Amino acid sequence: MTSTVVTIVGAGLAGCEAALQLASRGIQVRLVDMKPIKRTPAQTSDSLCELVCSNSMRGAALANAVGLLKEEMRRAGSFVIATADRTAVPAGGALAVDRDGFAAEMTRQVSTHPNITLEAREVTELPLDRPTILATGPLTSDALAQGIEALVGRTHLAYYDAISPIIAADSIDWTKVWKQSRWGKGVVPNDVREPSGTLASEGSPEPHGEASEARGEDADNAADAGGDEAYVNCPLDAGQYETFVKALVDAEKLAPRPFEDTKYFEGCLPVEVMAERGEKTLSFGPMKPVGLTDPRTGRRPHAVVQLRPEDGAATAYNLVGFQTRMKHGDQLRIFRTIPGLEEAEFLRLGSVHRNTFVHAPTLLDDEMQLRSAPGLYLAGQVAGVEGYVESAAAGMLCAIFLAQRLRGLPRNAPPPTTALGGILNHLSRTPEHGAGYQPSNLTWALVPPLEGLQKKLKKRDRYERLATRALADLAPWLATAL
Repeated sequence: MTSTVVTIVGAGLAGCEAALQLASRGIQVRLVDMKPIKRTPAQTSDSLCELVCSNSMRGAALANAVGLLKEEMRRAGSFVIATADRTAVPAGGALAVDRDGFAAEMTRQVSTHPNITLEAREVTELPLDRPTILATGPLTSDALAQGIEALVGRTHLAYYDAISPIIAADSIDWTKVWKQSRWGKGVVPNDVREPSGTLASEGSPEPHGEASEARGEDADNAADAGGDEAYVNCPLDAGQYETFVKALVDAEKLAPRPFEDTKYFEGCLPVEVMAERGEKTLSFGPMKPVGLTDPRTGRRPHAVVQLRPEDGAATAYNLVGFQTRMKHGDQLRIFRTIPGLEEAEFLRLGSVHRNTFVHAPTLLDDEMQLRSAPGLYLAGQVAGVEGYVESAAAGMLCAIFLAQRLRGLPRNAPPPTTALGGILNHLSRTPEHGAGYQPSNLTWALVPPLEGLQKKLKKRDRYERLATRALADLAPWLATAL
């Protein structure tokens, strides 16, 4: 290493988590971000850690892969998770945050830390300073992306993520909708988690990837404590549903630019792409009605559109799973045919943006360092993880490994049986498995199965056992690695 100051490029979830982890260990950090000089097309504020897509960090239950990851990060001292806990809003079985409050609090922590120097400038070339962490996220600028591509070659890839619309709460016709979390499930309070690592609540498996958003309410994932009114439900009968699906298919979509090769993340498909796959696709996805009963009829509706609060005061709602690339005029026209949203005021319309990442299995070493450029680290979505929590986890792990190196200590990684270990398992998949490498959320498939019990247990019991094992294995690592 040629410097005792760590440069971090990008002040999103991964970059800010890494900066605060290093700074809390007494290491000087230079955090560079192009805000407020410039924003990406998906950004709307000058705050750091801006959540440009959903405000949900997904399932909260421990018997849920991302719920377990959050708990492990919580115990490891994650700044992102601690801030999310303090700015949480009701979201059924999920951890969702007040978007503005979360970003403001993260910005305050970073900007006031004595070991962090913030620099506002756009980085257009790979920094020569070492060590450097690149945490430029899914919207890495074209100039910097070209620098990465020149360094790593053809293994530099890109795909596209889509953003759901947000509407004003006071524009909803509340006579046509009702509040209910799926199956009446709510948030698991922190005080019901057993410090020993045992589970104090039940949960069901997490859908693959971000499909918890694409399939509908995050509350599928669990828990009996909390409220039953985290989500607003807009019911559609069979005729309304068929008309709605046809309108999505027929809508005008924004065409990709000539040089763009659109590759959607399978778990976060635009709603119109799902509609094009078949008339019933949405009714088994974000519009599934299971676990819901319309109090006016006493029956389950044919389909629903679910809305989740965007802020603590519930002044705005997100259309869950309705990421889209339809043209704005068609979005307004079609989404206002949803019962209860006829007069909806849209605070944000859906959009689509590029996600840039590298082929981590062949390019990164076990410390998340580029093999071809010692001292240059990659963290967050540019390394190929997907999701807010996974990005922050990658930033935390990268900082821990770098701090160990700067202190002259051997690499001490979390056990592979943990959710944090699962993040590393994804980034280091063997070339034969990584040939079609794509960004991924954390799933149970990224942790080793239970020896001798995997096929004997029901899924819920298996996930609970995996979570209990993970937290037990995590404890000795926490005592030695931090």
